[in-house]
Amino acid sequence: MTREILAEAAVWVTRLHGPERSRAMERECLAWQAQSTAHRLAFERCTDTWQEVGGLSRAQIQAAVGKRRSAGSLRGRAGRVAVGLAMLCLAAVSVVLLWPGHTYGTGVGEQRMIILADGSRMTLNTSTEARVRLTDSQRTVTVEHGEALFEVAKDAGRPFVVKVADAQVVATGTQFLVRSTPPAEVAGDAFGITLIEGQVTVQRSAGSAHGVPEAPVVMAPGERLRVALSLSAARQAPAQIRLDRPQLDRLLAWNRGFVMLDGTTLPEAVAEMNRYSRVPITLRDQETLNALRISGTFRTGDNNAFAQAVARLFDLVVTLRDGGLELASK
Repeated sequence: MTREILAEAAVWVTRLHGPERSRAMERECLAWQAQSTAHRLAFERCTDTWQEVGGLSRAQIQAAVGKRRSAGSLRGRAGRVAVGLAMLCLAAVSVVLLWPGHTYGTGVGEQRMIILADGSRMTLNTSTEARVRLTDSQRTVTVEHGEALFEVAKDAGRPFVVKVADAQVVATGTQFLVRSTPPAEVAGDAFGITLIEGQVTVQRSAGSAHGVPEAPVVMAPGERLRVALSLSAARQAPAQIRLDRPQLDRLLAWNRGFVMLDGTTLPEAVAEMNRYSRVPITLRDQETLNALRISGTFRTGDNNAFAQAVARLFDLVVTLRDGGLELASK
């Protein structure tokens, strides 16, 4: 059980004992606990702490712990649990607030929801890394690579800034999606920002000649801002931005464990499925297969089922090769 999980558990307990408790919040908490045994035990530990210490103030708890350390005056299980777990739970909350920064990440096929100390939620998709820094004046998250869904707690005095590539997204209380692709892997968009609700302002710092900042873009709900990076200019500033209105259900399907495809070319569909699996799919006979398009909903991480479905649909052959799956014409 890590300090990080304990910190998240402490925030959950605090929120559930607050005035904004709701059935939706309870369901989200249960989903958080279901992520692992460590999550469940951390929640139980912080709940026990809350019940044990009752009306004790933080100063009283700290004084009691100091007394215990210096004189060993507290004896028995009740004393150890009431003081030890109280400090563990409350210190966990303090750790999130006081750390100068922390990096969160997910592996291939992993998804993770993190509750920040300000109450904001950050849900990381597969193969994602994000750095968080919370101060008294600003809340900052840097998405190094991957995809993250942000549900920002309102705090007019502390803007919530998400940095991705050469841009930053500024919000005070809203919900939006950020997806970033490392330069070495770019085949289309370098990054994309989708606003689900509320309002955000996107400012690029080096999108125009001579590094002159571009005019900020104020996005409306339902809009997606995308920045493409041409392969011939991989080390230069990304091209101009594009705005469109995608199907939000399709973009957020990963949060439910699915990939939704709608007339997607087979290479693009394979690339998307490969994000969630350590059993990659490759294509042989590129000239023939590149023209194929596929629609449907597929479970993330199940590349075998996807490959078999595509093979049946287009009369292809699936072969096990080098630890992965190869799709080829008959």
